[in-house]
Amino acid sequence: MLADVRLARRVHAAAEGRKKTEEEIAQLATLRDGLHDPGIGDADPIPMLAVAQLWARDIPDLTGPPGYDLLQVFWCPFEAHGPDASVAVELKWRRSQDIGAVLGEQPEPLVVGSPECVPQPCDLHPEQITEHEYLGLLPEDLQEAIATWEEELLEEDEQEAEADFPTEYSSDLSLAPGWKVGGFATWHLTDPRPVDCTVCGTSMPPLLTAHYVEWDPASESWAPLEDRRPDLYRHVITPTGVYLGRGYLRVHTCPTDAFHPHRLSFQ
Repeated sequence: MLADVRLARRVHAAAEGRKKTEEEIAQLATLRDGLHDPGIGDADPIPMLAVAQLWARDIPDLTGPPGYDLLQVFWCPFEAHGPDASVAVELKWRRSQDIGAVLGEQPEPLVVGSPECVPQPCDLHPEQITEHEYLGLLPEDLQEAIATWEEELLEEDEQEAEADFPTEYSSDLSLAPGWKVGGFATWHLTDPRPVDCTVCGTSMPPLLTAHYVEWDPASESWAPLEDRRPDLYRHVITPTGVYLGRGYLRVHTCPTDAFHPHRLSFQ
């Protein structure tokens, strides 16, 4: 049940840094995974989970159809109901001037297939950054130069005994972790593969990346300055609670026509 997922998160958050009380343990013991909403039939639609609401005024890299300045992202609460048994994602492009009365309460499913599908409500504080192409897609001479640079830095770190994690192009300079709009795709688990539009064949860059962490000890160089606290540096920061695929879910859209069917990729 969706309510159970949120209750469990509240219990775990309240008990962080201490042992759970007997009452908290008893609460968690009552929670069970749900299979389907008991109040509807198999053919009846259920609400999708609201994932993100993004405004072009806040995010310069949000490229959509001309005249559309709002993107709403939804996905199915059951992870395997989309194409190729993946998560089903819906993109809704809107014009803010066409929006009428707003619902007072967001419709939500009663039952979810996995807690990892459920986004934890978060306030967004967009920050524009500069990324660089995935290492394996760079020219060979540039890859060799980067490898030499990394070896030199590693020797310096070992001599000074400073860094727990060596500075690397991939984790510190190339591709930011966390949720992001635009940027480049990582292919660290598979060989790079093309993601082309099924309508016009145009190469489709990532529009939105959902990652299960914002940063971790190996990528703390991406942590915002205002969030850099020594007590956080040894932890994995997971504010959204989402873990799809192997950790990365990317939504790709066609740069020629944003209304062409989007595609997903996972890492």
